[in-house]
Amino acid sequence: MTAEEKAPVVLVTRPREGVVAATLNRPHRANALTEEVFEELGALCAALAADPSVRVLVLRGAGETFCSGYDVAEVGRVAALPPLELTALLERQAEVIAALRELPQTVVAAVDGVAAGAGLSLALAADVRVLTARARLRAAFVRMGLSGGDMGASWLLPRIAGFGFASEMLLTGRFVTAEEALQRGLAGRVCAIQDLLPVVMESAGQIAGNSPVSLRLTKQVLQSNIDAPSLRAALEREIPVQVMAAKSPDVHEAVTAFRERRSPHFVTGDQAGTKEEQP
Repeated sequence: MTAEEKAPVVLVTRPREGVVAATLNRPHRANALTEEVFEELGALCAALAADPSVRVLVLRGAGETFCSGYDVAEVGRVAALPPLELTALLERQAEVIAALRELPQTVVAAVDGVAAGAGLSLALAADVRVLTARARLRAAFVRMGLSGGDMGASWLLPRIAGFGFASEMLLTGRFVTAEEALQRGLAGRVCAIQDLLPVVMESAGQIAGNSPVSLRLTKQVLQSNIDAPSLRAALEREIPVQVMAAKSPDVHEAVTAFRERRSPHFVTGDQAGTKEEQP
């Protein structure tokens, strides 16, 4: 077994207070996904869901690729599974996408290089996506003779980029450049390669510095109201959420900090002056 094969397939670090970074760590395979990677990501999501000290998860890939999709070396074996076994496998993997999307923490995807197939779905499941100028996105499923409705792409992509553009991506399997991704709303920001981590960590720090109650409730209401049938229905959902937020001690702390012209110190601690480690 090589040193690359012995290394953890998902590296987890805490680069600053309130922030966890998860790095897909198979650069020798362009960070392609395997059952082991899905298991590690699922375990991480379960741990984060129970950890209120974490406010942001940064998801990235080691080397020069975010994630090239499911490992081609595994496709033949997986496709040969009996229907019930294959269904069970796909359900386990799909559950990881759902768990990532449903995390109470804000998820930021730092995308360099290629994000294809299931790797694209990982990026789409994030709340925020930052791309490098050389990043390329691809819904590659049809190129492999598979349905484009895989790993949540048929639900996530139309809601982020619109039905027409999602249809084109899923049906052609073409690459989308970082600039086009920015224009279509698939990326919040595009930056130089060397600036990716600084930009992402700055954004993560800004998010983590906010009230943990506010962050969680904002994510919940955003995801809930994306499918609201009308403005009035969305407003009706917002009101009880705002009432809940208003009862949080974070509101008093935020108001007090504003009056005292200082940074707020929320329940799980302040971000200023924390010791950072290399992500």
